[in-house]
Amino acid sequence: MSSSRFNIGILGAARIAPFALIKQAKVIEGVSVVAVAEEYQDAHALEKYAKKHKIPKTYRHFDDLLSDDKIDAVYLPLPIGMHAEWAIQSINAGKHVLVEKPLAANAEQAERVHEVSEKADLIVCEAMHHRYHPLVQRVQEIIATGEIGELRYIKANFSCYLPFDDFRFNYELGGGAMMDMGCYPISFLRAVTGIEPTVVDARAGLHGKKIDRWMKSTLYFSNACEAEVFVGMRAKRSLFGVSITISGECGKISILNFIKPEIYHRLVVKTDKMKRRETVYGKSTYGSQLEAFIAAARGGSDVITTTQNGVNNQRVIDAIYQKAGLPLRGLS
Repeated sequence: MSSSRFNIGILGAARIAPFALIKQAKVIEGVSVVAVAEEYQDAHALEKYAKKHKIPKTYRHFDDLLSDDKIDAVYLPLPIGMHAEWAIQSINAGKHVLVEKPLAANAEQAERVHEVSEKADLIVCEAMHHRYHPLVQRVQEIIATGEIGELRYIKANFSCYLPFDDFRFNYELGGGAMMDMGCYPISFLRAVTGIEPTVVDARAGLHGKKIDRWMKSTLYFSNACEAEVFVGMRAKRSLFGVSITISGECGKISILNFIKPEIYHRLVVKTDKMKRRETVYGKSTYGSQLEAFIAAARGGSDVITTTQNGVNNQRVIDAIYQKAGLPLRGLS
C-alpha cells in the first residue's frame, strides 16, 4: 500500500469511531484522523472528544469539515437516518466515504447514494466490517465443496440488551432492531449463499408503534433453502446471541460469533461421517475494512461492501419491515 498521506475527517463525535476508525488508522502508514465535526453535542463535549482521541482539528458544522481541502475521506458514523444525506453531501464535496452500516435508512435512499457514487471518481464503502474477515470466505468454501450437501435450512440469531433511551429506539433516527442489527446476518447469509433471498414472513415485538425491539423473519433462497433470522435489541427470548447454523442434506455448519470472529469464534462442521472444529485466523474486522477502503481510495481494487451491495442488503430489510406491517425507516 502506498505511504502517501491520507487524511480522514469524522462527521459526528460518535462512540463507535474510536474502535472502528481511530485505533485502526494509527497502524496504517500515512493515514491520519485529522478532524472531527459535531453539530448535535455542545462545544465542550466536542473538544473533550477531540482531545481524548488526539484529533487536532474540530468543526461545529459538518459543511465546514467537508470544505476542508486537506481532508481526503470522511468516516460517517451518524445515526442511520442521516446516512444518505451526508454520504451524498460528502461525495459532492469530493471526499471518499466510509459510511457506517446500513448504507441508508431505506432502499430508495441507498439507491440515491449508489447513483451519486457511480458518477463520482471516488470510493464509497458501507462499513459492514464482518465481511472483511476470512471467516466469510471459509464458510463459502465449505458450502461450495458440497460437504454438507444442498442447503436446506439456516438459523441466525443476533441479539443483545439495550436501554430504551438508546438512539436505536428512535424512529426518526432510523432506529429498529432489524435496521441496526439485522443488517449483519442478512449480509452474512447473502454473502455465503451468493443468493438474494425473498422475504416470506416477518413479525416484530414493538416499542411504541414503529420500533421493532425484536424481529423474527423467514427468508427463502432460490436453491430451496429457508432461513429463520432473529434479531433483538431488547428481547426476553434471547438477551444475547451471535450465532448461525447452516444445515444441508447431509451435515451442518455451526458458527458462533460471526460479527467479530478475531476476538473469539467457533466454527464446527458436522456430517454423518465426522465432526471437526476449525479456527479461521484473521486480523481486526475494523482494521481490515479500513485497510481495504484506503487501498481502494489510493487506486487499488474496489471494496467488498460496495454501495450496490448496500442497496441489495437494504432491499431485504425493507421487505422484512413491510411483511411485519411496519413503516420503512426514513419516511417523514
